[in-house]
Formats: sequence, C-alpha cells, structure tokens
Amino acid sequence: MCGIIGVALRRGNAAAEVYDGLERLEYRGYDSAGMSVKTDGGTVTVKRGGRVANLKDSAAGLSGNVATGHTRWATHGEPSDKNAHPHVAGKFSIVHNGIIENYRELKEERLKGGAEFVSDTDSEVIVRLLNKDYSGDLLAAGAATVKRLKGSYALGILCEDFDGIIAVKYKSPVVVGFGEKGIALCSDIPALPEWVSAVCVPEDGDIVSISAQSASFYDGELQPANRVRRPIFAGQFNCGRGDYPHYMLKEIHETERTVRDTCDAFFRNVDVKRLTDYVRNADRIILTGCGTAYNAGLVAKRFFSDRCGVFCQVEIASELRYSPVHITGSTLVLAISQSGETADTVEAVSSLKEAGAHVVAVTNCGYSAITRVAHLTVPVCAGAEVCVAATKSYIGQLAALYLISNLTSDIFAARKKLLEVGGKVGELLKGCGSADKIAKECAQSSAVFFLGRGADYAVAVEASLKLKEISYIFSDGYPAGELKHGTLALIDENTLSVIIICDESLAEKCENAVSQVASRKGKVAVITSLEVVAEKLKDTAAVWKIPECSAQLSPFVSAVALQMVAYKTAVSLGRDPDKPRNLAKSVTVE
Repeated sequence: MCGIIGVALRRGNAAAEVYDGLERLEYRGYDSAGMSVKTDGGTVTVKRGGRVANLKDSAAGLSGNVATGHTRWATHGEPSDKNAHPHVAGKFSIVHNGIIENYRELKEERLKGGAEFVSDTDSEVIVRLLNKDYSGDLLAAGAATVKRLKGSYALGILCEDFDGIIAVKYKSPVVVGFGEKGIALCSDIPALPEWVSAVCVPEDGDIVSISAQSASFYDGELQPANRVRRPIFAGQFNCGRGDYPHYMLKEIHETERTVRDTCDAFFRNVDVKRLTDYVRNADRIILTGCGTAYNAGLVAKRFFSDRCGVFCQVEIASELRYSPVHITGSTLVLAISQSGETADTVEAVSSLKEAGAHVVAVTNCGYSAITRVAHLTVPVCAGAEVCVAATKSYIGQLAALYLISNLTSDIFAARKKLLEVGGKVGELLKGCGSADKIAKECAQSSAVFFLGRGADYAVAVEASLKLKEISYIFSDGYPAGELKHGTLALIDENTLSVIIICDESLAEKCENAVSQVASRKGKVAVITSLEVVAEKLKDTAAVWKIPECSAQLSPFVSAVALQMVAYKTAVSLGRDPDKPRNLAKSVTVE
C-alpha cells in the first residue's frame, strides 16, 4: 500500500536519493508524499498532499546524509497535507506502511496524557508513543513502542540523537539494501537506489539499526539476529518507461520476454522433482490469490483439470482466510501473488500450511513474505512492474502455472508450446488497430460486459477488472451462458458486450450470445482466434481477429488483446492508466 524509503549515506545527498526513490515508489500510493532530512540545523520535514511531484520544490533545497520518505495510500484520514507522512513528535520523525488496529485506544491514552494530535491517521500514534517511551535508549524505546501495537507495520524512524535510521518490520514489507555509497531501506527492491548491490530481508518483529557504515539486526527482544544478505541484479530495478508514454504500454510489450524468462527460470531455479511429487500425489489442488492473481487461478484451473486428473478449486484469498477448506497432508496449495506481500494471501496460505498442506508460491518477487511461508517457490520473471494494473505479471503467472500443470506429462513439450504462444503475443502487438475501434465503443458506453465460455470466461473476468480499474467504466465478466439469466436485462443501446470466442467447441454457443445482445440493440464486439467466427460475425459486431492458437493457450493472447483495449480506453478518456484513482500496486493490509 504505502511506500517507505530511507537512506544513510557515506557521501552524497540523502534528500535527493529519497526524493528519487519516492518517484519510483509512487505506484504504492499517490495520495500524499513527504520526507524528513537530518541537516546541520536539525531534522527538517516537508510533506504535501497529492502526487510526489507536489513535493519537488520543497525537497529541492534540502541536504543531509540521512533521510526518510513516504508516499501514501490513504487508509485512515483523507488525502491531505496534515495526514501526509512523516509524522513528527519531539525528537522523532516516523514513516509507516501498514495499519495499526488498536490506534483508537492508544490515541485516547496519549490524549489523556496531554499529547496533541495533528492528523487523522492511525500512524501518528506511533510517534507519540515513541516520544513518551524515549529516555535516551533508542532501541529500547522502539521495542517498547511496537510491543503495544496491534496490526501491521514497516517503520522508518529518525531521532535527533542518532545519525541513522531505525527500521522495524511486522507483517509489512521492507528490505535493507547495501552498496558502496551507504545503506538504504525500502518497501520494494525496484525502488532502491541503483547503487545497492545486495539486500537483506528482516523477519517479522526485527528491529534494525542503520548507519551509513553498517546495519545491525535485532529480534523483538533486542537480541542480535543473523539475517542473510543476498545479491541483486540490475533487472530487479525499475528502468523507466523508455520511449513509451506509459508504463502500462511498456509492460504489455514486455509480455513475450516475460513468458520466455519465466520458462527459463522454471528449469533453472525450481526443485522440479519435489514439485512433481507434490502435483502427482495431490488429492486436491487449491489455487488462491486476490484480484488479478485470483483471475490467473481461474484460467489455470483448466490447466490442472485437463492435465492432472485431480479435483481443483480456485478461492479468493480474502475469503479463504475465514472459510477454511478441508486439508490433508496431500493437498497442494498454489499461492499466487505478484508482489509476494499480499496480506490476505499470505495469511490464508499460512493457515493452510499449518493445517498440513504443501504450499507453493507463484510470485514475481523472490524475497517476499509469501516465499518465506511456502515450501517451494516458482518464479514469475516479469521484472519490475510499475503500472498498478497487472499486465505482464498476469501472463507470467499463467506461464508458471501452465508449466506446473504439465509436470506429470511432457514438461518440455509444454515449454515449447509456451514459447510459441509468446511469439503469438508478439505478433498480436505488431498490429492492434482493432483495439482502437473497440476502445472507442467502450469509452462511449455506460457499461461494458465481457462474456465467454470455458477459458474465455476466465479471461472475461480479468478483462473486466482491467477496464474498470483504469478507465472507471462499470464492467463485469460473465459466463456467456448466464447472459439470459439476468444480465440481459441491462442490455440496451448504451451498453457494450465484448464476447471472447477462442474455443471452437464452444463457438456456436457464444455466437448465440452475440445474437441475443444484437437483437436487443446492444453494441457487440468480438475477440476471436477463429477465422470462421470472424468471417461469420464481421457484419454483426466489431471483430478483432487475433492470432490462432490452441483453445487452452488462447488466454495468453486474448488477455493481452483486452489489456490493450483497456489501455486505449483509459487514454482516450484522459485517465492515467499507470496510477488509477484509489488504488495501489501492492495490497499489504486487509
């Protein structure tokens, strides 16, 4: 959700490093931004409501060797200057990502103790407690404060008595980065300064004392803790938009590379023998995730049903947490998460693991909470994904899941098919003129319904999510057969129905849906890989004939086509496709 960053430098200006980091972190929240800098005259804090760019003039004149910053996705208190981080009290400044569930009781206690609060946030209570608990021992004050907090938190703390930063982690992501210029902490690896060459991931409850020269890790009882330092590579950093007008378009065009890299990493980095045993011996397979990750599971369910001959179910992680399913020692859980930090998914699969299930993480972030829960990790090699709407990472998830589903058959033939379908995506992206026509219809419609059968229905659900989250047009995804069981009542000349037809065995059924919508004066568009369908419907609907591929693998191509439709719709309406309102890239709170 929110993003935090901190830098302690041996040389250079930490304020400039933090501001640059906030620009890279903005996909985690863009309701407000702020920073605190230790200068020769003391700690200076500046913050502004709105985008990070609003902070630029205020930050430009700041200089110091230690600084922290924050970009906010509002949970408690509206987006505003006063609710922006950092929060300050006495000698302290803090930045916080997470939610403090018991902040009301703590705030009431501090109000009775004479403290004055200036924001509506849950986070401010942390700095008020620190200010109360501090009597010269910074680590002891930090430990005492966090022991009183219920919820989740990643903290970056500045104190005027310490030339460095205190970091604290509990159920919210933070990494500590090491490099030749100093040491940094950050919510995400891609937003770390480029001079960072290695990272260490604190465990829940850890308190880290960071200076420009070193970082000391302690557990919650302030006992020294050994944490593994791992090298990172340049591809894990955000390399900018290049010549593309938006990150979303750039990342869609990186889909073919994502499929190829995910295939390569599967054979290079996965314990294939152990994973094969999990699949072969599974009495049921549960796929779980949230948002786009859940939608990837809907597609993958058909992979496993076709290939593995085992009962397979897909569960929304936020519901699975509170509606536990029957688990045995042979149950396989595939936990899908782009960031690896999705709170609901991490908590859900943690409980399933405790019940005895084998847990396999499918994630784009190798050093994340979900990888520490899982028995095995299957990497999605999408690289840094900045646009809030997942595009290449969704296709990478499909690629990883398809490979897993083929472990008990011919895995090398599966790899070949994936590389071929990656090429089909590249072919699609060379000519997207039909996307403009369908996007124009979307932009002029009061609602858009995405319909399909089989795997096409699973793609319809994801297509609907993409359109609504970046264009703000109401949309929904339905099985085409359900059209006449209610949804048809909403069809009129102001609505558009986008019908996906890539399975020849179900084509005639879906063509019936086209006729039903058209007969009620609804607008119709068709995405199809079948030449015969494109020819038959060209006079009835706006048809986009996409490259031919098997029905099972068609979601790789049709989903990318519909990502382009959503992108072009948003741009035509003047929306920012990279930073849609009210949303953030990584959902690390419930």
